[in-house]
Amino acid sequence: MSFNIDSIKKNLSESISVKEKILQDDKILQAVFESAEIIRNAFISENKLMLCGNGGSTCDAMHIAEELTGRYELDRPPFPAISLTDSSHITCVSNDYGFVDIFARAIWAIGKKNDVLLALSTSGNSENVIRAVKQAKDMGIKVIAFTGKTGGEIFSLADVTIRVPSTKTSRIQEVHMLLGHTMIEMIEQNYEYR
Repeated sequence: MSFNIDSIKKNLSESISVKEKILQDDKILQAVFESAEIIRNAFISENKLMLCGNGGSTCDAMHIAEELTGRYELDRPPFPAISLTDSSHITCVSNDYGFVDIFARAIWAIGKKNDVLLALSTSGNSENVIRAVKQAKDMGIKVIAFTGKTGGEIFSLADVTIRVPSTKTSRIQEVHMLLGHTMIEMIEQNYEYR
């Protein structure tokens, strides 16, 4: 199989198609708005945002966190956000308890009631993310989930689930980042800085 200009156009068209579906879906748009409000209100109340995911979703979690603690478009005070991706924590917990507990134990250690967890899983069925969501819910932490089309098991556990209308991992992750940026922009522009 050769990769050519048509292959590039096909990928771009697929990506645009998924985004156009979201533009037409008021439920998804409302979920994005509600998620940004939940996170903004947590920051106003001096609570934090924790983020987790596997593989590319780990990278997306880190990306979203750094744009909240650093800056996105505005020069402003940092927002309290942390990606649960510390490599020494992950290897320690994996060695002693198993990989499925890496995020749940981090939440148990640093989470507090009224914090927010943004859980990213393209399938919605990653066991370590599911355990993180359950741990968060047990502690009174609000949960926002970014998933793919079905939402998987996480769909029924999260307070808000944003289900990208695709089953292709790359398309789902592209939209997760776009929606993450959108939420950051909404928070930045609608936060009363002191």
